[in-house]
Amino acid sequence: MEGLILLDAPGPADTVTPALVRAALAAQVPVLALGGGAELLADSAVRAAATGAPRGCPEPAPAAVTDPLFAGHEPPPTAFRLGGSAWGVRSTGEPGRPPDATCGETMAQLLGRFAELAAFRAEHTTTRTFFTQRADAWEERFAYQAPAYAAAVTRMRLRPGTTAMDLGCGTGRAMPALRELVGPHGRVVGVDVTPAMLFAAARHGRTEHGHLLAADCTRLPVPRRSVQGIFSAGLLDHLPDPRAALTEWARVAARDCVLLLFHPSGRTERAARHGRPLDPADLLAEHNLRPALTATGWRLDEYEDASGHFLARAGLAD
Repeated sequence: MEGLILLDAPGPADTVTPALVRAALAAQVPVLALGGGAELLADSAVRAAATGAPRGCPEPAPAAVTDPLFAGHEPPPTAFRLGGSAWGVRSTGEPGRPPDATCGETMAQLLGRFAELAAFRAEHTTTRTFFTQRADAWEERFAYQAPAYAAAVTRMRLRPGTTAMDLGCGTGRAMPALRELVGPHGRVVGVDVTPAMLFAAARHGRTEHGHLLAADCTRLPVPRRSVQGIFSAGLLDHLPDPRAALTEWARVAARDCVLLLFHPSGRTERAARHGRPLDPADLLAEHNLRPALTATGWRLDEYEDASGHFLARAGLAD
C-alpha cells in the first residue's frame, strides 16, 4: 500500500476499513481523508491514544502551508494533519456539498498533489510497510546474531569520546557494542526510516546506549564532518540509489571516520539461501563496491566476503 484515500465513513458492519486506517497510520503510509473519511481518521487517532498503543498517533492539528501536502498552498479551512503522513478535510456540514476545498484551489488539485506525494514517498512507504509488520518479532528472531554484530563493531576501532551512527539500525543490535567503543562520553545514534523498528529498539532498552532517530539515511539531519564512525548492516545494496547514500555519508564523516558495511552472512551463503547464483552486478561484490566507494569519496581498506559474514571497512579518501 503506497497511499490511502478515504472518501466516506464506513458503515457499522465495516471492520476492515478502520483496521486498514490503523495499519496505514502505523506504517506512515500517506493518507488523505475527505468528508466522513476525515472523521474516521481523527477518530482513529483518538482511539490509538486512548488505548496507549506503542505506535499511537499524535493528536490532529490544523493544517499549514508548510505541510508537505500543501507545499506552499493555503490549506482548506477545515483541513487538519495527523503526524507527517496523514491529512483530513472535514465536510462543510452542508448537505450535498463536498469537503471545503476553497482558497483558490480545486479538490482535483488537492488530489493531484496527494498523488505526487504518495509517488515520491513510495520507496520509503514500501520499506516501512514491510518492516512495520515484522518489527515486534525482529529482535527475538535474530537475537542469535548479536555476537556477530558485536565482533564486527570492534573492527571499527573507534576512540572513546567519538560519535558513532548505526544507519538502518532496526532494533539497534549494534548500539550496545558501539557504546562500549566510544565510552560514556561518546555519542551513539541509531537511525532508521521505520518508526515501528525504533519503537521496538526502545522497548529492548537501546535508548540506554544512545539516541534513536527516524530519518532517511540519504538525507541525514547531521552537520558536516561530525561523525567518526558509521556502521551499516544489510542496508546499502537495498537502497534505490546507493551512491547517493555513500555521498551523504561522506558529507557527515569526519576526516578520521570509519565506515563499516556488514552482514552476518557472506554473499555466497545469502545467494544459496535464496536459491540463486551469485550476481556479478551485486553492489557488494568487490569489483563493484570498490569503484562505488572511490567515486563517492571513500577508500576501501578491508574487504572480507567469508562463509560466515560479509565485512567492508573504509575511510575517507585523502
